[in-house]
Amino acid sequence: MVSRRELMVGAMLACAGMKGAAAQVVPNSAGSAPPKLQAPALCCDSHHHIYDARFPVSPHWRGGRPDGATAADYRLLQKKLGIARHVVVQPSTYGSDNRCLLDALQQFGPQARGIVVIDDDIGTDALKGMDALGVRGVRVNFLTPQSWGVTTVERLQATVARIAPLGWHVQVLMSGEQIAQHESVLASLPIPLVIDHLGRIPQPAGIDHPGARAILRLLAAGNTWIKLSEPYADTLLGAPDYADTGKLARAYIEAAPDHVLWGSDWPHPTERIKPDDALLFDLLSGWAPEVEVRKKILVSNPATLFGFN
Repeated sequence: MVSRRELMVGAMLACAGMKGAAAQVVPNSAGSAPPKLQAPALCCDSHHHIYDARFPVSPHWRGGRPDGATAADYRLLQKKLGIARHVVVQPSTYGSDNRCLLDALQQFGPQARGIVVIDDDIGTDALKGMDALGVRGVRVNFLTPQSWGVTTVERLQATVARIAPLGWHVQVLMSGEQIAQHESVLASLPIPLVIDHLGRIPQPAGIDHPGARAILRLLAAGNTWIKLSEPYADTLLGAPDYADTGKLARAYIEAAPDHVLWGSDWPHPTERIKPDDALLFDLLSGWAPEVEVRKKILVSNPATLFGFN
């Protein structure tokens, strides 16, 4: 259990994040300078991970575990970017063993939320316990093998039925091709749907890809949210502007400014050479030039979806 003193320290650090960014060396993040873009008060990072050597990786996982990605390390990123609120997402590394994530939520306190991965047979009491700690959704990964094997649409639907009574949302990691293939299923889900990492749309097709067109239709229907994260994942044009994936971000913002979120994806587990999180944050200046739209993306949208007070 986390002590009262640790909770107080976490709250103080969260408050520090509200006061603005500062130069800071952060593990798994290049550079030390803060972003040029000033984070608004109560700015939220809607997607990052925590890894801690105290917790064993899942037996199914063969990719190792990054160092320098504990709750204490993430607090350094908060200082660098000026982040007050944030959402911890369960990585495939830990499978459906959410102990690392739940421990991190206890350390971070009420300014953090969590997205877990669950087994079909999880009990109601366990779900309610997660909810009390700040969990607000379940991630379903279609891209890589999970602890149960290959993810199916039927598993997604069963997960949605399991968590619907809690008022949670479901977050999917799918390829653009999978989103296009399963659009009708995604559109029929009775709870909010969140799509990871710009929809993982391949380039150079970009906004003309069937998956991107499906995402725009889902956003228009009003039950779907999209995360502006991992612009480096599918780019062909590369850093620092990621001009191709940036076109996707701008299209999503224009289509549904009230249903767009920003996430750092720190500690960038897919990247051997770590990007500068300050420069990634600054991309929002070009994607959403209007101050009020950025405030939606960074403050009011995550407050609505994740239930921040």
